[in-house]
Amino acid sequence: MLEKFERYPLTFGPTPIEKLPRLSEALGGKVEIYAKREDCNSGLAMGGNKLRKLEYIIPDAIASGADTLVSIGGVQSNHTRMVAAAAAKIGMKCVVVQEKWVPHYDAVYDRVGNILMTRLMGADSRLVDDGFDIGIRQSWENAIQSVKDAGGVPYAIPAGASVHKYGALGYIGFAEEVAQQEEELGFKFDYIVVCVVTGSTQGGMIVGFAAQDRADRVIGIDASATPEQTRAQVRSIVDDTAELVELGRKVREDEIVILEDYAYPAYGVPSEETNDAIRLAARTEAMMTDPVYEGKSMQGLIDLTKKGFFPEGSKVLYAHLGGAPALNGYSYYYKDG
Repeated sequence: MLEKFERYPLTFGPTPIEKLPRLSEALGGKVEIYAKREDCNSGLAMGGNKLRKLEYIIPDAIASGADTLVSIGGVQSNHTRMVAAAAAKIGMKCVVVQEKWVPHYDAVYDRVGNILMTRLMGADSRLVDDGFDIGIRQSWENAIQSVKDAGGVPYAIPAGASVHKYGALGYIGFAEEVAQQEEELGFKFDYIVVCVVTGSTQGGMIVGFAAQDRADRVIGIDASATPEQTRAQVRSIVDDTAELVELGRKVREDEIVILEDYAYPAYGVPSEETNDAIRLAARTEAMMTDPVYEGKSMQGLIDLTKKGFFPEGSKVLYAHLGGAPALNGYSYYYKDG
């Protein structure tokens, strides 16, 4: 479905699928768990899912004549790190707004991890004291205007690249890639588990897997703690993207599966269950997950497996979207492991 769209290569290519036997065994051994390692997808600043999205956005940015990418996220945003990386790679300037989306007060929170790498890559990182919201933000619009006022030509990329026209295309590519890898593996995955906040990662997957008539097997684990807003945004992204790629039908409501049970106590704040999930993945498979996104989707995967949500014998693919640099901003939780 992506042949007509231009792609700027920022990743190594198809990401590996890794079997997780020790995690599977720790969860009872009745379900086979695999991970698709989006966290290992590039040499650009430790990679992650946002680069797969940016591959379809960067051509438009170049064609627009822009000289500055402008985006927004939280203080420990994986997305702004990847926008800064893409800007450095293509030789553009970068302005990123980093809002105070997380009620977290580790002493080095705004000096390590994602934001440290963002600054190292030369981005103009602007801290703003506004709280969490996945919608369009005034601070981002102000940053766009500031580039214009300085004589620059901005190219606007919304939070998570999610409500961008091309923001979900990369994850249609993910679905197509999984289908190709399944042919090589000799089996199909029964479920795909993925974290959802701003919506275009799961939204793209839904459209891509809808073309294979199994979008309802994409289990979104909400980490936004604003599930109604997130669901509405995913619905909008799915509809717009399905039309853009000419899917040929409307995606049904039952094909959008988002579970709300794991985002507590707030966006970016891990529960003890999230921390236990992070430790289990690390101690069984040396797989690093973070307290904002992947720790919560790992928590969901673990809990659903223990509860018998996945029938015995199921093969479950965990989409590891990256984000481990954020662990540095939460060091107090993990100082003893």
